[in-house]
Amino acid sequence: MEEKEIGYITDYFHKIDVAAIKITAEGLAVGDRIHIKGHTTDFEQAVDSIQIEHTAVQKANKGDDVGIKIKDRVRQYDKVYKIAA
Repeated sequence: MEEKEIGYITDYFHKIDVAAIKITAEGLAVGDRIHIKGHTTDFEQAVDSIQIEHTAVQKANKGDDVGIKIKDRVRQYDKVYKIAA
C-alpha cells in the first residue's frame, strides 16, 4: 500500500484519546485510513471523525489544525501518513 505524509502530531490529549494534527499536505477526510509513525509509535486506523475548533467536519485541508479520536498513544512530532486505497 502506498502512503503519503500529510501532517504531524502537535499535541495529544490522553484523557479523551484525541490527537491534534497539523495538516501539511493534500488533506484528510472521514473514512480515510491513516498510519501514525514515530520513534515508539506505529499503528494504522480509520478516521471516524475530524474536528476543527470543536466543530465536526467531513474534510480537512492543507494548513488546518484538526483533532481526531485515536486508538493508541501518540507523541508530538509523530508523522501522519494517509494510506492510498
